[in-house]
Amino acid sequence: MSSAGQVHLYYGDGKGKTTASVGLAVRAFGAGFNVQVVQFLKDGCSSEMAVLRDRLGISVLAEKVTHHMSFAMSEDEKSLTRECHERIWEKAMDWVGQAAGADRILILDEIIGAIEAGLFPEEKLISFLDHRPPDLEVVLTGRNPSASVMERSDYRSQIICDGHPYNKGIPARDGIEF
Repeated sequence: MSSAGQVHLYYGDGKGKTTASVGLAVRAFGAGFNVQVVQFLKDGCSSEMAVLRDRLGISVLAEKVTHHMSFAMSEDEKSLTRECHERIWEKAMDWVGQAAGADRILILDEIIGAIEAGLFPEEKLISFLDHRPPDLEVVLTGRNPSASVMERSDYRSQIICDGHPYNKGIPARDGIEF
């Protein structure tokens, strides 16, 4: 890599934040990068995660304890989700320590949503961003990043929803939305 690792942020209410991060993962992988994907609030079973994991052999860390969205979780589900997020975070941090020296990219998909829902501490992400290895490329996704996250992001791409079939009653479709 010719320069220090940068922080990418895909945010907003539009469709495509995860898909954009997956596109960057494929590009980096194609260039010989070591890639680690971590999904918060998701189970790692979407079609694009299957391609990364099963076809390309890229590690995808994800755990989900409930089918409920964060706003509909019971207190027990929230507690279990926090524990899941802590486990996958620790595994990701182990990867960060072990993969030193190689071109590498860490994707923290939907970490902004986990923070916003109170299911992952923002201070932990901020501390990581402030003290990450200088060669590590980091990608963050989610709807509403804080000013602290925004100011630490080198690339900021806002994805805005200007229309969606869901508004017409069309449910999410396999291969398109997941």
